[in-house]
Amino acid sequence: MAPSSRKPVRAAGCVLWRRSPTAGGLEIALVHRPKYDDWSHPKGKLKRDEDWLAGALREVAEETGMRCVPGPRLPTTHYLANGRPKEVRYWAAEAVGGSFDPTLEVDRLRWLPPDQARRVLTQERDKELVDALLGVLHDGPGARPGMRPATPS
Repeated sequence: MAPSSRKPVRAAGCVLWRRSPTAGGLEIALVHRPKYDDWSHPKGKLKRDEDWLAGALREVAEETGMRCVPGPRLPTTHYLANGRPKEVRYWAAEAVGGSFDPTLEVDRLRWLPPDQARRVLTQERDKELVDALLGVLHDGPGARPGMRPATPS
């Protein structure tokens, strides 16, 4: 079967954000995956028949230890991973609590201002998600950025 006709790997994640506890500005969570030695947004493959948003929230919890409130959908990314098409759906999500414990899959978590997050992220497609997050936060209703209900998958 040709790679273009193969069913894509389904994955989901969040661009996780919070207000800085010290400076009050926006911070974005990035995870370091030692297997790939890269910095990315928390994401992962869906389990069989798992809902996209449920999978995104599960992956955030597993990789960062954070509980979050999902907001608007962000752009979906499509790329080849190990020669196989991959589709990753993302949501904006505000961190509301939790604590990080390193694992074999994710050994570091960093909270960074958007400009610094763009410089640290490994993949260009992940940098574009920072801009998408900033867009939905600025366009959000009233003074509650990112708090719009999640859209169904």
